[in-house]
Amino acid sequence: MSGCPYFERKHLLFKGKTIDESDDDSQAGVNKARKGGIVYEDYLLLDKITNAQVLQSELKGNKIHDEHLFIVTHQAYELWFKQILFELDSVREIFISGHVRDERNMLKVNNRIHRIVMIFRLLVDQFAVLETMTALDFFDFREYLSPASGFQSLQFRLLENKIGVPDNLRVPYNRRHYKDLFKGHDSERLLETEQEPTLLKLVEEWLERTPGLEVDGFNFWERLRINIFDGLNLKEKKIEKMPESEEKEELMAELVKLRDLFTSLFDEKRHDHLVSKGERRLSYKALQGALMIYFYREEPRFQVPFQLLTSLMDIDTLMTKWRYNHVCMAHRMIGSKAGTGGSSGYHYLRSTVSDRYKVFVDLFNLATFLVPRDWVPKLNPNVHTFLYMAECVDSSYCSSEDSD
Repeated sequence: MSGCPYFERKHLLFKGKTIDESDDDSQAGVNKARKGGIVYEDYLLLDKITNAQVLQSELKGNKIHDEHLFIVTHQAYELWFKQILFELDSVREIFISGHVRDERNMLKVNNRIHRIVMIFRLLVDQFAVLETMTALDFFDFREYLSPASGFQSLQFRLLENKIGVPDNLRVPYNRRHYKDLFKGHDSERLLETEQEPTLLKLVEEWLERTPGLEVDGFNFWERLRINIFDGLNLKEKKIEKMPESEEKEELMAELVKLRDLFTSLFDEKRHDHLVSKGERRLSYKALQGALMIYFYREEPRFQVPFQLLTSLMDIDTLMTKWRYNHVCMAHRMIGSKAGTGGSSGYHYLRSTVSDRYKVFVDLFNLATFLVPRDWVPKLNPNVHTFLYMAECVDSSYCSSEDSD
C-alpha cells in the first residue's frame, strides 16, 4: 500500500523542488527522552493499568468479548471518582482551614467545583459507550460477575458522604444499612467521612456569613419581608377594584397562595420543621444568604458566589442524571431480575432517583421565591459599600504555590 504522497514528498507541490530537512520547522525539536529519565509509560504506570483487565469468563474457559468493555468502562468510572474525590477534598480543605474567608480563594474553589461538574458530564455520557452492548451480550458473561455489584463501589459511597447525602434519607439495601456491605478499613473510611464536615455543611456556614445579612447593617431579610408584603397588599388592592368575575376569583386565590408561601418563608419555626422532615437542608440564615446572592447575582461581589451555587446545583443535577441513566441501563440489560449483588436490581435503583439524594435541593427551590425586581430591596453603592469591597485576609490567603 502506498503512503501519503504529501509526507513522502511526491505531491505536486514538491515537484521541481529540493527539500532541505534543516529548514523544516516541524523537525526543529530535541528528543529529550534520549538523555534518560522517566518516560510516558513509566510516568502513567501504563503496564499496571492496561494489564488490569482480567476477564472472569476467560478464566472460566469461556472468553466473552464484551466483558472487556464492561471492565474498562467501570475502571474508568472509578478513576474519575478518584479525581472527583481529590478535587472535592481540596475544596473542603479550603473551607475547613478558613481560607475561604479570603475571597480571593473563591476563584480556586469555583474552578475545582466546575471541574467536578465537567467530570460528571463525562460520566453521564459514558453510559452511551456501555449501551453499545446488548442485553444478550451482557447475559453471556453476567453469571461470572456475581456477587460483585456496583453498589459495592467504596469511592462512590465516599463521594456521597463527602458531598452531604443525608444518612437518614438513604434507601436501605435489602432492608440493611449500606455500610453493612463494607468491612475493615473500608468501613472505617466510611465512618470517617460521616464524621467530617460535608461540602453541604461547609457551604452552609459560608452562606451564613453573606455580607448584607447583618441586622445592624443592610438587614436584607427584614427589608425583603417588608417589600414583599407591601407588594402583595398593593396587588390585593388592585384585584379588589376589578369587577366580579371568574378571573378576579382566580387572581385572589393565587394571591392567597402567594401570601401563604411567603409567610412560611419568613417563619423560622416553619423552616426548622421542614429541616427536621428532610424537606430543607440549609439553616435558616444560610437560606437567607443564598436568596440574597440569588437576587443580587449581577452585583460584582456576588457574581462568583452565584456561579458557585449554580455549579453545586449542576453537581446534583448530573448525579441525578447519572443515577437515572444507571436505572435505564439496568432495566434494559436485566429487566426486572435481581442485581448481581442480591438487590432487587432495577426496582432498587429506581428508588434512588429522587430528591432524597439531592444534597443542594434548597438551591433549586430558591426559584419558588422569585419576586418582581422592584420588590427586591434597593442598594445604594455610595452607602452599601460591602458590594464592592471583598474580604481579603492576607494571613489566610493561599496562592497556587502555597496550597494544593
